[in-house]
Amino acid sequence: MLKPQTIQRLRAPLKKTLKAASKSQSTAASVKVGSSEAPLYYLNSQKVMDREYKYGAHNYKPLPVVIHKAEGVHVWDVEGKKYYDFLSAYSAVNQGHCHPKILEALYLQSKLVTLTSRAFYASALGEFEEYITKKFGYDKVLPMNTGVEAGETACKIARKWGYSVKGIEKDKGKIIFAEGNFWGRTLAAVSSSTDPSCYSGFGPFIPGFRIVPYNDIPALEEMLKDPEVCAFMVEPIQGEAGVVVPDAGYLKKVRELCDKYNVLWIADEVQTGLCRTGKMLCVDHENVKPDILMLGKALSGGVYPVSAVLANDDVMLVIAPGEHGSTYGGNPLAAKVAIAALEVLEEENLAKNAEDMGNLLREELNKLPKDKVEIVRGKGLLNAIVIHKNYDAWDVCLRLRDNGLLAKPTHQTIIRFAPPLVINREEMKNCAEIIKKTIDSL
Repeated sequence: MLKPQTIQRLRAPLKKTLKAASKSQSTAASVKVGSSEAPLYYLNSQKVMDREYKYGAHNYKPLPVVIHKAEGVHVWDVEGKKYYDFLSAYSAVNQGHCHPKILEALYLQSKLVTLTSRAFYASALGEFEEYITKKFGYDKVLPMNTGVEAGETACKIARKWGYSVKGIEKDKGKIIFAEGNFWGRTLAAVSSSTDPSCYSGFGPFIPGFRIVPYNDIPALEEMLKDPEVCAFMVEPIQGEAGVVVPDAGYLKKVRELCDKYNVLWIADEVQTGLCRTGKMLCVDHENVKPDILMLGKALSGGVYPVSAVLANDDVMLVIAPGEHGSTYGGNPLAAKVAIAALEVLEEENLAKNAEDMGNLLREELNKLPKDKVEIVRGKGLLNAIVIHKNYDAWDVCLRLRDNGLLAKPTHQTIIRFAPPLVINREEMKNCAEIIKKTIDSL
């Protein structure tokens, strides 16, 4: 538990900042930083958005709301309006925004050492490696920073294993991906994508990637018969595709087929893992274990970029010194933050809460009128509604925003609902009422 004085120390800078801002009646507040005055933030949301549009690349289309502060399941905009966060930074803040224990870990480690690079040993890294490998039952972990780096790492390990262990001819290795997959926007990630908005204009693409329909076991087995296939990467539930849940038994069959054809199964649990679906890992719903496990997002509780790839020695040790790495991957700050983030998940029993609150949410969502909401689907607190084609998901999200709940559309007619896992029953009931009110207004 955090000491009261520690919590006060962590919150003091924020209180000072907000006090300074509240005194200002101009368009911008300022706060003393060292010996100079530095801009804090614009109190007018439109000016903030205009500035970002002017100076930033146009690679995102954010919902028009400017978040300045967050705590638990809530965020506040620069004008002070309070919202429920039903995106959770794409499941990165499963533990809730600004969790005190995770912030304390960040603060304490930052006073010791933040970065050494992997050129030297760091006292915190081995502690993290032991903790996470024992927790998930693997021999080794390779730490990185982002989810897409975890995917790149998994693909490299799989290809190297294919050549050095399975005996695939040099540069002939193939990796199978599910149609509708999303694991990032690097060239490797878009090379595996079936979404034109991800891959159009970025070719030529990385060779050796193959696509199979999601949730189609016969099609997968046919492709696995190819002796040049080294791996199959799949999300246990497809998130960006619109929270697409496969048939019961799909993951068990994937495990059996990969064993049968000597192919590595890579489970992309970057979004579905770490209690989001009501279990520590989504694969736990079917009691199966992948050969390579990808983790990210909530591995740091949204405080610092941390990702990890786990595998046993027969797979992981195909990578030799100098063949893969990252300046920041496995840094001391990340190591301590990740341990704290994982401990919070266990200590606060967030898998069980995700299961209970998910059941409650879907029960309420299924009461929505079928002429407006055609499908409700999900598991735990990873859920989505598919609205009738007569309505626009973006417009619905704008109305949700106006009613105090932030969500984001995907694929024109789909809206994801994924709040932080610390949400309680009263808050969930309130959110369900906001959603109902919004849908009724269409």
